[in-house]
Amino acid sequence: MGNIVAIVGRPNVGKSTFFNRLIQRREAIVDSVSGVTRDRHYGKSDWNGRNFSLIDTGGYVVGSDDIFEAEIDKQVELAIDEADAIIFMVDVESGVTPMDEDVAQLLRKVDKPVLLAVNKVDNNKRLENAVEFYSLGLGEYFPIASTNGSGTGDLLDALVEALPETEAEEETELPRFAVVGRPNAGKSSFINALIGEERYIVTDIAGTTRDAMDTKYNRFGFEFNLVDTAGIRRKSKVKEDLEFYSVMRSVRAIENCDVCLVILDATRGFDGQVQNIFWLAQRNRKGIVILVNKWDLVEDKETNTMKEFEAMIRREIEPFTDVPIVFMSVLTKQRIFKAIETAVKVFENRSKKIKTRELNDIMLPIIEQNPPPAYKGKYVKIKFCTQLPTPQPQFAFFCNLPQYVRDPYKRFIENKLRKEFDLTGVPISVYFRKK
Repeated sequence: MGNIVAIVGRPNVGKSTFFNRLIQRREAIVDSVSGVTRDRHYGKSDWNGRNFSLIDTGGYVVGSDDIFEAEIDKQVELAIDEADAIIFMVDVESGVTPMDEDVAQLLRKVDKPVLLAVNKVDNNKRLENAVEFYSLGLGEYFPIASTNGSGTGDLLDALVEALPETEAEEETELPRFAVVGRPNAGKSSFINALIGEERYIVTDIAGTTRDAMDTKYNRFGFEFNLVDTAGIRRKSKVKEDLEFYSVMRSVRAIENCDVCLVILDATRGFDGQVQNIFWLAQRNRKGIVILVNKWDLVEDKETNTMKEFEAMIRREIEPFTDVPIVFMSVLTKQRIFKAIETAVKVFENRSKKIKTRELNDIMLPIIEQNPPPAYKGKYVKIKFCTQLPTPQPQFAFFCNLPQYVRDPYKRFIENKLRKEFDLTGVPISVYFRKK
């Protein structure tokens, strides 16, 4: 599992520009997800073979300096608590500000790698001016220009060298199911309903994710490790801080699982926070089951209410709509075991290995009947396909002109793979390669 790197600092120093540059500079990057509160972003990147998750803590627009500084302090404290390393970004144009000094004071107390990035250093004069940031007491600094990438290579070299080695995950044949979602959606109640009164627990294993537990579950013929992210520590009474922290926890849990059980509160809907977690799971290529909890509390239900709610969710998750959705009530225990059955099925789909001969026997006739459209007068001929030896389904199709296969046809092939081989709930990757 990768490390978490938090980018902190006051607004308007270029954190988001720097973040966007990092998540776009390597092919191995998964993607970013925009936060719903004050432009927070989450993404994955790698450098020199080291993978890490990035969290841009974003900026604030508030009424007074005192409130502003208090909010910054809370965000920095949360980021510090969960991250393995911190990039503290400042702005050479404005020099050292009181808010920079406040953040630096917090960071000086931290027993974690802190890298000071002085942004907007794009000429020799500004390089000279950057010397004043020694006064923050954080040691060496890295002059960068996030707009053009100058200096970011040196910063990233130092970052990956400073990142702690992640513990090797214990080998296990059991699937890992992570229960994720926003606060108060019913994660704790769901887990308690599964393992509560009759505790069919073999053992508790300390997870590789901070403050998470892998609970080995063995009941009704199912056996798996349940990654519990429900016990969010209430660092603050501020609601946004709690949700920010829950997403940071979800980042780790998602990276450390096979299937994500994304729980949402039916009375609140499939809101931005839940969508963030869904797309994190999708971009990490994990199996996904959406659990709509508290369905019993939805008032004025009519015959088509459930179908309409499901259709609304599928619109929000396009184009990856082949995801099972289970309506349940943890309070009444309605369909909670259906949720587990579905998760097990999704895990089986994600682990599915299709024989090359079978894959070709089914897909090549479909391709022959529906060949890729000609592009620039060129015709693509697909001769062979195979499943790649990866933990999740990935397929390679070999052809004469892979560069002329457009995205609509890739989606067509993906949909046919899903239909023919039952890959519901699993993000799959389709590659076209030169024969």
